[in-house]
Amino acid sequence: MKNLIATAAVLMAVATTPIAHAQAIVGQPAPAFQATDVSGKPVRLADFAGKHVVLEWFNPGCPFVQKHYNSGNMPATQKVALSKGAVWISINSDAREPGDKKAASTFPNWLKQKSASPTAVLLDGGGTIGKTYGARATPHMFVIDPQGKLVYAGAIDSKPSTNPDDIKTATNYVSQALNESIAGKAVSKPISQAYGCSIHYGWGDAVKKLLKPAG
Repeated sequence: MKNLIATAAVLMAVATTPIAHAQAIVGQPAPAFQATDVSGKPVRLADFAGKHVVLEWFNPGCPFVQKHYNSGNMPATQKVALSKGAVWISINSDAREPGDKKAASTFPNWLKQKSASPTAVLLDGGGTIGKTYGARATPHMFVIDPQGKLVYAGAIDSKPSTNPDDIKTATNYVSQALNESIAGKAVSKPISQAYGCSIHYGWGDAVKKLLKPAG
């Protein structure tokens, strides 16, 4: 019984302990990263120096993500950003799909069906990029200016719901941040509370290691 209680305590501790990792800070240089996109092309943040970069954490199975894609809101926001010279990187950091070959083909197809056309799609199953940026939800949005400074972090808009009708009356924080930054103005709302589905960073793997028999 004591062993069972101890094991339960370990499980609870691992499940609730915050991820210890350096995180991006609005107003400071955006952390560098490099990865390989689903087409096998290497992608580095440094490759886009001199341009605005939008980072979008997504998960096709999340109702909040579906709200913004099925309504056309996310693809429309993306297209306007791209038309203004920005780069758009869509990232999935769900540890349940690390290096998944099926995901590497499914995600681009899903995005294409939704009329989305991001600059790159990254699978971050190890959570390296997600933890660095402190991404906690899907969608979670970040905007980086041409000087490499993080100027916005948070939700895509001001209505934290799964109801597509709320988009009409919501303030699109990503578009607002981009427009203000492009105009040379300070971003009026640089931080907001991201809403959506939690990102699974694979704490279960740590539990497995703890419970693995010695020897």
